[in-house]
Amino acid sequence: MLPGYADSITLLFSDVEMPGGTDGFALARHVASTYPWIEIVIASGRIKPEPGDMPDNATFLGKPFSAKLVHDHLRERLPDGKKPEPLRQAG
Repeated sequence: MLPGYADSITLLFSDVEMPGGTDGFALARHVASTYPWIEIVIASGRIKPEPGDMPDNATFLGKPFSAKLVHDHLRERLPDGKKPEPLRQAG
């Protein structure tokens, strides 16, 4: 799925609902078992995870959420050397 790029990926952010035959929970389980160093954040506004849906190293964000909440959550999950820039508001 990611073999050519996995070494440079530090975080996966996915919705639960995806086109095709898989969903975000299955993607999270695959990534966690194959690429355990990748941080995982799954989001949805309609589906909540049941026990066993997500791997232990994944977190869930329920929608709706603000850009600040996502930004702050990602800053907590990423290693110090990979932190995103501070959030800037247009205006």
